[in-house]
Amino acid sequence: MDTYYFDNGATTKVKKEVLDEMMPYFNEEYGNPSSVYFLARDAKKGIEDAREKVANLIGAKKQEIYFVGCGSEADNTALKGIAYQNRNKGNHIITTKIEHPAILDTCKFLEKQGFEITYLNVDEQGFINLNELRNSIKKETILISVMFANNEIGTIEPIEEIALIAKEKNIVFHTDAVQAVGNVKINVQEMGIDMLSLSSHKIYGPKGVGALYVREGIEFEKFINGGHQERNKRAGTENTAGIVGLGKAAELAKLNLETHIQNMKYLRNYYIEEVQKNISNIKINGPLNARLSGNSNISFIGVNANDLLLELDNVGICASSGSACTSNDPTPSHVLTAIGLNSEQIKGALRITFGEFNTKEEVDYLIQNLKKEIQKLRG
Repeated sequence: MDTYYFDNGATTKVKKEVLDEMMPYFNEEYGNPSSVYFLARDAKKGIEDAREKVANLIGAKKQEIYFVGCGSEADNTALKGIAYQNRNKGNHIITTKIEHPAILDTCKFLEKQGFEITYLNVDEQGFINLNELRNSIKKETILISVMFANNEIGTIEPIEEIALIAKEKNIVFHTDAVQAVGNVKINVQEMGIDMLSLSSHKIYGPKGVGALYVREGIEFEKFINGGHQERNKRAGTENTAGIVGLGKAAELAKLNLETHIQNMKYLRNYYIEEVQKNISNIKINGPLNARLSGNSNISFIGVNANDLLLELDNVGICASSGSACTSNDPTPSHVLTAIGLNSEQIKGALRITFGEFNTKEEVDYLIQNLKKEIQKLRG
C-alpha cells in the first residue's frame, strides 16, 4: 500500500541531502568535539558550521545559537533559564492559553516554584489581544512567551508588535517558533525577538536535536549540569551528526523558503476549496490569512475525527486530529477549546499539514477518500 503523508506538522521526512551530510559523523568524523586531537577538531568544525547555518536561517549571530535535544528542551531552557536568572527582579511570566504543552507544562511547573503565570485569551481565530497583553504587564513581569505560529490551527501571532511591547517595558520576549521556522520568513534582529525555540525534525532534519536562539547580552541560568559544552549553558556530549543534519536542513530551508511557502499555500488552498465543494457541514478553524502556509484544520460536523483517522489509515493516509505530543491525551484540544469551539466541532476536527513531498495528485486522493469515509461515518 502506498503512503500518503499529511502530518508534516508532527514531523517531516529527512531529506536525502541532510542524511548524506550526517553520515560521515557516525563512522568517520566520530571524535568527541570536546577533545583536542584532529578527529575531535573535525567534529567540532561540523558543529560550528551548523551553528552558522542555523543563525543564517533566522537572522541571528552565530554565537547566539545554542544546540539542545529538541524544541521542548529549548522551551524549557528559555522559560526556566530566564525565570531562575531573574527571580530576584520579579516572578511574573505572561504566556497564552494555546501554547504547546512544552510551554504550558513548564509554566505549571514554575507556578509550583512560586512564579505567577498569566495565560492570555485568544479570539475565535487564535490571535491574542495586544491590549490584554499590555494590561497584564506588572512591575514583577520578567518574561513574555508567545508562540510564533500555532501547531493546531496555524495562526501566526503579531510577533513584531508583541516584541515591541516587551522592549518598551524591558521584558525578555521568547517565542516558540518550532512550527514557524522554515515555513515563515523570520529575522530575529528585525523583529525584536530575544529568544526563539526551533526543532530540526520540523524542517526535514533528524529528530532529537533543536536549537535555542538567545540575543547576545541576555543571561539565563542553565538547568542541565555537567560538562561545559555549548559555552557552559548545556552540559552533555554533543549529538554531532544530528546537529550537522539540523545545519544542512536550515541551509536548505533558507535557500528554498519562498518557493516552499508558495507551494504549501497552493496545496492548502486547493485542499480547502475541494473540501468546501465536496463535503457539507464543515467549519474551517483558524484564519485564512496570517496562517502557516501548509496548515489546515477543519471540523467535519457529525464525525469523530479519531474514527475518521482510522479509516484513512486503512487506505494509507496519515493525518492527525491535533498535536502529536497530545495524541494519547483524552481531554479535548486546549487550542480548539480556547477559540470557542463546541464539543461536536472539537470532536470532528482534522488537521492536515502539507510538506515538500506532497503533490496535487495526493491531495485529490485525500479528498476522494475523505468524502467517502465521512459519508460512511455520518450514515
